[in-house]
Formats: sequence, C-alpha cells, structure tokens
Amino acid sequence: QVQLVESGGGLVQPGGSLRLSCVASGFTFSSSAMNWYRQAPGKERELVAAITSDGANTIYADSVKGRFTMSRDNTKNTVYLQMNSLKPEATAEYYCDSPSIGRGQGTQVTVSS
Repeated sequence: QVQLVESGGGLVQPGGSLRLSCVASGFTFSSSAMNWYRQAPGKERELVAAITSDGANTIYADSVKGRFTMSRDNTKNTVYLQMNSLKPEATAEYYCDSPSIGRGQGTQVTVSS
C-alpha cells in the first residue's frame, strides 16, 4: 500500500520550532524526490521545500529560507522539515508529496501566542 504519513504538527508560539516527519511506504522512496507543501485556509497551496532523491540538493520558498531545513533518511523512508523561528503566517496544513505518488493526509501547524 502506497502511503505517506505526516506527523509533528501542533501549536507553537511565534519564534518557536517544530520538526515535521513524513514516513513513506509502498514505493521506492530512495528513488523519489520529495516535497513539503503547505496550504492555509483561503490561500493557494505553496511549495515550502523540495529535496532530491539522494538528499544532496534542496530548494526552499523565499518565505522560509534560512529558517526551515528539509532533510531525508533513506534508511528510514522518512523526510523531515525542521522549522525554526516560526511566524504566525506559517499557520497551515503541511503535507509531504512525492511527484509520482501524491500527497499524505497532512499535519496542522498553528503558530500563535
């Protein structure tokens, strides 16, 4: 069964940190580039970060550069999104995505005092 399962979301104060995880199964994860997207209510989906299959290269949205870090562990079929210095505008549902498989169910991140 092809599956992407995110975790790690929650409520955090502005300036705080969260680490999201996405565990993949049912496909050859180590051959797949991966993405993290987010979507806030009433807004369009935004590509937050992307990583190549070997983890050697990453790209980030301008809005998160220097604060978010995407990584992966191909031995654990997992991608991560470390989010630091969080701002209220980061509040959204975050989900991981494989270009060939699709997206997970998402995890909610809320940044609020």
